[in-house]
Amino acid sequence: MSQFPTSFDKEGLLACARGELFGPGNAQLPAPPMLMMDRITEISGDGGAHGKGHVVAEFDITPDLWFFDCHFPGNPIMPGCLGLDGLWQLTGFNLGWRGWQGRGYALGVGEVKLTGMVRPDRKMLTYKVDFTKAVQTRRLTMGVADGIVEADGDIIYVVKDMKVALSES
Repeated sequence: MSQFPTSFDKEGLLACARGELFGPGNAQLPAPPMLMMDRITEISGDGGAHGKGHVVAEFDITPDLWFFDCHFPGNPIMPGCLGLDGLWQLTGFNLGWRGWQGRGYALGVGEVKLTGMVRPDRKMLTYKVDFTKAVQTRRLTMGVADGIVEADGDIIYVVKDMKVALSES
């Protein structure tokens, strides 16, 4: 389906952040420290629970990550919004991976449930994004997906109806 690989190491993600992977003006990941993953282990345009595409990625947790110093001093916790942003990043990445044109931006999310925390003693987050809809028309390029974030195998975030679009303007 795609001309791109089905997994990416950190250098591949950084190439995407520099705008080199999908080309100028197309889907781009943020640069560190806002890049919320270290590798993508699986990606497809027709896999996942609904057969509409999926992404699985991992983020190594270390006690020296930037957000632990400021959120909250003496009680370090990764902000929940960063986990959500990681899911949005991966949703947009999948649209670019499909070869669809335009810059990505989040449109919203239907539901977010946070049931656990990421503290410095955790080792790894696993993001799982499952597309429920992927639409490309003359006027609209958009993905709708559900996602979960696991910390060391425990589900800690559940997200429904994330929406990411690509726009050429």
